[in-house]
Formats: sequence, structure tokens, C-alpha cells
Amino acid sequence: MSLRFHEIAETNHRILNPFTEAQLMQLGTICRLRPGMRQLDLCCGKAEMLCRWAAHFGIEGAGVDISSVFLDAASARASELGVAQQVHVTQADASTYPIAPNAFDVVSCIGATWIGNGLVGTIEKMRVGLRAADSFLLVGEPFWIDEPPEAAYAAVTGGDRAAYTTLAGTLERIEHTGCTLVEMILATHSGWDRYVAMQWMAIDDWLRAHPAHPDAAALRAWNDQGRRAYMEYGRRYFGWGVFVIRQG
Repeated sequence: MSLRFHEIAETNHRILNPFTEAQLMQLGTICRLRPGMRQLDLCCGKAEMLCRWAAHFGIEGAGVDISSVFLDAASARASELGVAQQVHVTQADASTYPIAPNAFDVVSCIGATWIGNGLVGTIEKMRVGLRAADSFLLVGEPFWIDEPPEAAYAAVTGGDRAAYTTLAGTLERIEHTGCTLVEMILATHSGWDRYVAMQWMAIDDWLRAHPAHPDAAALRAWNDQGRRAYMEYGRRYFGWGVFVIRQG
């Protein structure tokens, strides 16, 4: 059910994270992308990162996602940008997807560290795919900007206090794996607002078009809870960033 709700909520999104187009392209420059490099993106969504980077930097990309809706959009986007021969997507559960060892210059998981039961496990899962010690891991992960009130944990993370930590705590989790944080790009309030508020419009459009759908009440409740959590706690206390990591 949650996957279907996300597919509806992100109908109008190309980038499925609180991350602007300018930041997306800046990240590619940070990674020193060039023709012939290969990237694996786990939970790639609509594969905007892979498609844009293939078109601009000339890389080859492999994307993995569980949603056929998102992957259909990814394939259409690859064709639109003329990179269908460079970008290939696979429908699979990224948490169990077998990563080819030593095969990629960049391995990314942007906003889905549930695939490794958290940041540390996701880094450990991803790193086997890197070709060299100076290749890059890209991990998108939320963090707490300030210590939130107790109610924020329930509203934003379902009560899981250990799910996310502060920026300093995020650094500690990365260092726990033996890897090195070498760069980062953090979401702005504007980026968060566009990512979240666009979902409200998409859901409202869907509910107006399907008022008698069996899922309408549950979707409305899901949206109402998420919107209130963002307005009351998320915008003030919750940050998000892409962390650029190297081994060793």
C-alpha cells in the first residue's frame, strides 16, 4: 500500500527526493564524472539522476527499483533524453539485489537506506560494487537539524529514535564503516518544500478523480498525517543530504 501511495504522491516529480535539479548536476561534477564511467543506482525511482548524468557527462547507468510505475517513467525519460542505450533499469528489490563486485565507479542509494537496515548496513552493501578505492558511494539520508521534541519522533519516524541522527552522528556512522566522508550536498528549505508540497497536489488531484476508490480514505489519511508532520516538525527539525563517501 505504501508503495502505491508513493507512486501517486510522486506522479509529478522527476527527482524523488528534496533535491533540486541544480544540486543533482552539481553532485555529478563533484563525482568527476566522465564518459565511460559506470554507475549503479539502488532504488533509482524514475532514474532522473542516471538519465541526466548519462546525457550530460556521458556515463553508463544501471538502475534498480521495485516500482514498475517508476521504471516505466525512467525508460520514457531515457528515450526522451536520447540515452536509452546508456541507461538500463531492472525491476527488483534493492535490499536483495546482487551487486556485481568491483564493477562501478559510482554506487548510489539516494534516500532509501532501509535496504541495508540503516546507513551503516547500506554502505556495507554498496561498497562491494566499487571498482577502486577512490570510487564514490553516494548516500541520501535524513538527519535531525536540532534535537526534536519527543512528539516529533512519533510524527516523523513512527517513533523510531534510532532511525536517524544529527549531522555529527551521521559522520560517526559513516566513519564506523571505515569509509571517509569527502563531500556533501544538503537540501534547502525550498527543496524540501517543493518535494513535499508537490505530493499534496498530486494526491488531491488523484482523490478528486477517484472519490469512490477503495483506497481513497486511507490515502487521504496518509497524506493528512504526512502534511501535518512536515508543517509541525519536519520543516524545522528534519534535514536531508547526499553524502559523498570513499572507502578508507
